[in-house]
Amino acid sequence: MFTCCICCAAALAASAAGHCDEPGGADSAADRPGERILVIMKRARAVTRRHLPTSPFKITAAPPVEQFAVQDRVTHDRYGLGRVIGVEDGIAVLVDFGSRQQRLTTPDAKLTKL
Repeated sequence: MFTCCICCAAALAASAAGHCDEPGGADSAADRPGERILVIMKRARAVTRRHLPTSPFKITAAPPVEQFAVQDRVTHDRYGLGRVIGVEDGIAVLVDFGSRQQRLTTPDAKLTKL
């Protein structure tokens, strides 16, 4: 018989009342021989690993940060087409989208220069 963990094996051997992660899971599997006990596991987190200088694999370089100037035409995923009317060096840009003026911090992934 297949078991998912040590505590489940002990629970099945002793005919315990429940599963460690799922209430009533051990009884239902014990009643139906030949079926497996499946437990939903937590997803592993994606860990960013540091690059070793001796590694043969190349580092993917970050794309350059876009520099905006007054009168640049831009598009934003949420607000649409607009024109830059003000620039705060490396901090934010003020964009006129026609119906509204919006101050957007830079770099903004949704804001692109046309």
